[in-house]
Amino acid sequence: MTRKWSLCAAMLAVLASPAALAATGQLDLTGSAWGLLALAIFTVAYLLVTAEEYLHLRKSIPVLVAAGIIWVLIGWIYMQQGIPGVTEAAFRHNLLEYAELLLFLLVAMTYINAMEERRLFDTLRAWMIRRGFSYKALFWLTGFLSFFISPIADNLTTALLMCAVVTKVAEGDKRFINLCCINIVIAANAGGAFSPFGDITTLMVWQAGIVKFNEFFILFVPALVNYLVPALAMNFFIENRKPAARYEEVELKRGAIRIVLLFLLTIASAVACHSLLHLPPVLGMMTGLGYLQCFGYFLRRTLPSSLARKRALAIKRGDDEALKRLGSVVPFDVFSRVARAEWDTLLFFYGVVMCVGGLGYMGYLALMSDLLYNSWDAVYANITLGVLSAIIDNIPVMFAVLTMQPEMSHGNWLLITLTAGVGGSLLSIGSAAGVALMGQARGMYTFAGHLKWAPVIALGYVASILVHLWLNSESFNVYG
Repeated sequence: MTRKWSLCAAMLAVLASPAALAATGQLDLTGSAWGLLALAIFTVAYLLVTAEEYLHLRKSIPVLVAAGIIWVLIGWIYMQQGIPGVTEAAFRHNLLEYAELLLFLLVAMTYINAMEERRLFDTLRAWMIRRGFSYKALFWLTGFLSFFISPIADNLTTALLMCAVVTKVAEGDKRFINLCCINIVIAANAGGAFSPFGDITTLMVWQAGIVKFNEFFILFVPALVNYLVPALAMNFFIENRKPAARYEEVELKRGAIRIVLLFLLTIASAVACHSLLHLPPVLGMMTGLGYLQCFGYFLRRTLPSSLARKRALAIKRGDDEALKRLGSVVPFDVFSRVARAEWDTLLFFYGVVMCVGGLGYMGYLALMSDLLYNSWDAVYANITLGVLSAIIDNIPVMFAVLTMQPEMSHGNWLLITLTAGVGGSLLSIGSAAGVALMGQARGMYTFAGHLKWAPVIALGYVASILVHLWLNSESFNVYG
């Protein structure tokens, strides 16, 4: 926590220095008392977010309040200067950016929750538990599955699923669970870095039109290196023994596979809208929500006949357990899946977007852009921002960069996408996946346990950057 306080103090000192009028013509408030007050409000709000685990205060609350105060200050200042109404367009611009991302994420979360309700993830977990893998095999299997599932199902959902498997199989073995959780966090964050759907930051970059859908896959090899370097080091510290296999029977609910196919169709629709028609990807995602609603209607209409058929088969076999399960079946409801979305995360994202947007309108982002991208080489700036994302959440870091829109090569845009995605793995609090696993595997996966492996994780971070600079060197000469 001391580190975070010192970081915020350093940021305050940097951002509060005098600056000229912003190029866009809005008032430069960076040196004013009101500007410093807004910066202090955001800093306090973010410190409250980082203390969520100790205060038990939802992370959305501080940033929602801070966003409101910052924009009220902006509106009041412009009223005093006799230019009312100017700030409305700026606020609406930020709100539109958030609305597109909100609807996109809401559809993705709804599909993931629908797959969970149809027991798809439970079935995968049960299969892995029944196989009775050795500790080393389980370590690599959960790592690689995290790496390859997170580009589709997002890094947070993937990490929670794999952690559930590890804690079930290796129950009580704190050392092994800690190593596996570190491995899962690194793999999920790395996998999310080479896909628009793997992390909110990559989604933001894609929706901004800076990196095309297919161009994210250029980061596959650097992301894989980022995962493999620390995983190979940790592998030598895992005992080569085999836990007892556990039998767990899980049956997929009707329509589970078809919902997966509809999700893939939804992704294809979003990509087609963005790449072929030059329309926002959210159009394809919302259309995909319509696909799911249509399928939900079909499941509800055909439920009585499906239950009758299954009940007859269960009676014929004399399967009382199956009859009991059939008696508790409830119709599939799309809107119950929407209600289960991570609303705290979505509202936190609103607060961050509006806070950063407000500070940018005051002139702080132009100042930061000048400091980072004009005083430093863009490569070093992007590497530094990646490290900062382990301390400050990567969402405000990436949104700030997108708002600043620094003049840099395509290779550097890919670099900041990579570093913001994998930089959070350096600390357990640096990514949503790490924070969630500290809660799920409480007492077994800890901040200190993760910190002990920070040197090898940092080695993977450096290695992935070097691989990107080497493999994609030509992209550093191409400017958008």
